[in-house]
Amino acid sequence: MDLFDKCNYELLNRSRELGVYPYFHELQSRQAPIVTMEGRRVIMLGSNNYLGLTEDDDVIEAGINALYKYGTGCSGSRFLNGTLDLHKELERELAEFMGKEDCMTCATGFQSNLAIISAIAGRNDYILNDKENHASIYDACRLSFATTLRYNHSDMEDLEKQLKRIPDTAGKLIVTDGVFSMRGDICKLPEICALAEKYGARVMVDDAHGFGVLGNGGRGTADYFGLTDKVDIIMLTFSKSLASIGGCMLTSHHVADWLRHVSRPFIFSASMTPASTATALTALRKLKAHPEMCDNLKNISAYFRKGLLDNGVRIIDAPTPIVPIFTYNSLDTFYYGKRLFEEGVYVNPVIAPACVEGECLLRSTLMATHTEPVVDEAVQIISNVLKQGIPETW
Repeated sequence: MDLFDKCNYELLNRSRELGVYPYFHELQSRQAPIVTMEGRRVIMLGSNNYLGLTEDDDVIEAGINALYKYGTGCSGSRFLNGTLDLHKELERELAEFMGKEDCMTCATGFQSNLAIISAIAGRNDYILNDKENHASIYDACRLSFATTLRYNHSDMEDLEKQLKRIPDTAGKLIVTDGVFSMRGDICKLPEICALAEKYGARVMVDDAHGFGVLGNGGRGTADYFGLTDKVDIIMLTFSKSLASIGGCMLTSHHVADWLRHVSRPFIFSASMTPASTATALTALRKLKAHPEMCDNLKNISAYFRKGLLDNGVRIIDAPTPIVPIFTYNSLDTFYYGKRLFEEGVYVNPVIAPACVEGECLLRSTLMATHTEPVVDEAVQIISNVLKQGIPETW
């Protein structure tokens, strides 16, 4: 068998034949509520730019100034020559804002999960992983020498069943998304923390989609439930609410210090670029100064969900800016995504393995900077396209 025989993706080949291939659309403008994409005016309902800060003048200026002061890159890892005063400043302010003792930044959110989980859970330890956790968590579990036990999505009975299987002498880490990235639902953190206490486990929350969205002033899922002290590790990404690129771990001093010296993905990767660090830091300060941005996001998201429901569009309803629209199978999802794009709305198609086959969906997301007239326009387009259905010739 030739190694490359596997490089034949029938679904994508078929979607190209049908003219509904949905990926790699080219943007010619900023990430904003309305963008220019492949020469079209398009309402952007597919960005994780939750607070709309990628086009904020102060955030942009901070990135430009950092480029001039520090250059384009750090040319090394944080462990050696790649630590800037900006990195330390960002870490201090994030730890203070999130109510944790310490913070360790990484160049991407994906790398952050690899750096944390692969180091903290070793041989003879166990990781308990929600089945709908992000792919980076799954890859981090593979990189770790720990045994991974998956539990059914937000099923606390199944989680306890898995915990009971683990020897008392083993280390245990429960890992969950705070806000699940495809469906937009929130983890059952109070129940998770109670089970962790009962069975002597530690808790890690990937709050990539909860930070800037939930909690007091956008402090995330743990704060939303009043459980910051009960969550041992919080992971954040900067590519969403902080309008940059990068990620971090928030935890105690001694855990962060240990990970800085043993985590291979952290030690052997180049540090965040100066511009990325400066923009994330400035966006964090904007969030601290303007917590009303989170209220704007919550309100416009609720307005969008109500508009869809009033027009008979079936969605998964949750108090987050992620609003999934059911389309069920893969090719139908591609077709609806293509039609919406042609009519002026961009959404993200979600198919297996990002969801269960038969439960495919269009993942729409809101920004705090969306306005009601723009949302009204988008709702009308979405409802019209879905009501037209799939043509008989399809």
